[in-house]
Amino acid sequence: MASTSDAGDEEDRRTRLCEEFAGLTTTDNIVAQCYLAENDWDMERALNRFFDADMEKVFEESLSHQEPPTKNQKVEEAKAPAAVSIDLMADSLGSSPQPPKDIDSGSRLTLISWNVDGLDTENLAERARGLCSYLVLYTPDVVFLQELIPPYVQYLKKRAVSYLIIEAGGEGGYFTGMMLKKTSVKLLESQIVPYPTTRMGRNLLMAQVTLRGAKVWLMTSHLESCKEHSGERMKQLREVTRQMLKAPDDVNVLFAGDTNLRDAEVVKVGLPTDVCDVWERLGRQEHCRYTWDTHANSNKSLPYTSRCRFDRVLLRPAAHSRVIRLDPHRMVLVGLEKLSCGRFISDHWGIYCSLSTTVNHTS
Repeated sequence: MASTSDAGDEEDRRTRLCEEFAGLTTTDNIVAQCYLAENDWDMERALNRFFDADMEKVFEESLSHQEPPTKNQKVEEAKAPAAVSIDLMADSLGSSPQPPKDIDSGSRLTLISWNVDGLDTENLAERARGLCSYLVLYTPDVVFLQELIPPYVQYLKKRAVSYLIIEAGGEGGYFTGMMLKKTSVKLLESQIVPYPTTRMGRNLLMAQVTLRGAKVWLMTSHLESCKEHSGERMKQLREVTRQMLKAPDDVNVLFAGDTNLRDAEVVKVGLPTDVCDVWERLGRQEHCRYTWDTHANSNKSLPYTSRCRFDRVLLRPAAHSRVIRLDPHRMVLVGLEKLSCGRFISDHWGIYCSLSTTVNHTS
């Protein structure tokens, strides 16, 4: 028989668990007690059950009110999406994703950039859960996301409580966003720069932050889609680099997003001398070249094979002396494993990138 002291200790433990659960879920102790008791007072299981139930409702209600996207609302869309299939109780990944062998140390800035294909509603909740698995695995300082939809953002806000999420609203019901890790990134200011002649509601999301002692301007965008909109896309690239060059010399500027750019378009526009393409700077490594690969990624049933480097990371390092400067360190593709539903997190691979931080001694 348990002693009175043991029973009292267990009661105190459960009270603390209820208070912690209520704080994490913004509910109350009664709700907390129900979920914890149903899951043998296992905090992780109780939280998973709560968010699974809550987000299933969010996805079902939000998606049921959305109108189907038009042709111009999706870059690589070939046909209308299949019916929504939500299975949050299943394991997120068919096989666990693996981080780089030597995961980047805390002295480096780390990021993930990913077009999450929120307009494809098939298995959307499981795919969003898969994205969260990568956030847990890599714990990036910054996450740049494209093709978000409102229920996807609501899910991330519930699950990724250690991140501050900022969004760039746009026409057509989908948009870009950034996730900033609260323990390493301090947001100073954010703004949305419109593209005046876009026909797809595209814009540039910018955030001024401090990160590990460095001054950084963060930028993300989803540039104009489709081959026939090459001219508008190149105009948008010019605007991105113009904004990058506006930053003071003591500021590092980092852009990551789905550019939809073809290599010939970048050559035609030309990048400013101070701005580098991180993939190129790291030696044009073949293993992380193609982020849109219909040969390897089966999420879209297309009658052709296409391999493009649509998703890119651009960097303009700080040039001022005696300030922290960012330099490219590593890049890999993520999201290469199929989920238990038999699909990938997105029709795009994600980019994981790290940048080293050093004090600039040049004048």
